[in-house]
Amino acid sequence: MLQLTPAPHISSGTNTKKIMYSVILALTPALIGSVYFFGWRALFLTILSVLSAEVTEYLFQKVTGRESRISNGSAVITGILLAFNISVNSPWWLPVAGSIFAIFVAKQVFGGLGYNIFNPALAGRAFLMASWPSLMTGRWIAPNSGTLSGLSSITLDGVTQATPLSLLKLHQGESVIQSLNSPGMLKALFFGNVGGCIGETSALLLLIGALYLFIKGYADWRISVGYIGSIFIFSGILYLFRVSPVNPLFHILAGGVMLGGLFMATDLVTSPVTRKGRWIFGFGGGIICVLIRLWGGYPEGVSYSILLMNMFVPLLDRMAPKVYGGLK
Repeated sequence: MLQLTPAPHISSGTNTKKIMYSVILALTPALIGSVYFFGWRALFLTILSVLSAEVTEYLFQKVTGRESRISNGSAVITGILLAFNISVNSPWWLPVAGSIFAIFVAKQVFGGLGYNIFNPALAGRAFLMASWPSLMTGRWIAPNSGTLSGLSSITLDGVTQATPLSLLKLHQGESVIQSLNSPGMLKALFFGNVGGCIGETSALLLLIGALYLFIKGYADWRISVGYIGSIFIFSGILYLFRVSPVNPLFHILAGGVMLGGLFMATDLVTSPVTRKGRWIFGFGGGIICVLIRLWGGYPEGVSYSILLMNMFVPLLDRMAPKVYGGLK
């Protein structure tokens, strides 16, 4: 007798837990780089963020009587990405508050993994930005130039410096613009020896991790190419017409473009399922990012551009091809 079972009828060895821990592995080079550039406090804040995300998810599932799924690694990813979006001299409670909001409000309230509309880590960052903007935008420190420092060496009264994007937004003098467009600045942005958030400074380390996910098929390169490519093309056009004072290479290497385009926009839950939808998702997010950077109130637009495109994912998913034999 034939047994009727629901799809899929052909399965693979890939499951949610395997994908999530592969993403964690892909984020490891950037995490190691953050410790190298900013000291052990970068690891301390990341661990705090991860523990807060895990505990929040466990308690919510325990109280609501849901099956505990903290072992699948999704909360760990949220904690790491949230920590990657703050400064290394942030107070210890900042990543804790961000992770609690990300898991409780942006993920579990919507139904948990697979049901959330917005990327939890980006939602947590937006919450922190709205609640404590001074801590999220104006408390940067210079990298340690490769010297590992102890936790006590980086305090809230440490030496601060402006990030390249904040320099572009606030001090558009001729000498500053020349410095931002210089090969030395582009080299520093590529390798990561610049001030900024914990995990966004090194484009090289982020690319290494993302390449692993692309090869494994756990992230779609179309979204990343569409997002980063549209930022390069759009900012390049504006640069040619002298609307943007800096070249397009600066725009894709500075700030969170690489982190957002490679690891946040490609989130399987909050990105489109069709190839055409993924291209549109990436292109739309990149254009919004450039618009916010050049004309918005904040120097960075990555988080809000991806969150805005998350809203359109249900609409983009309607672009799925018609099933063979289906009716119009």
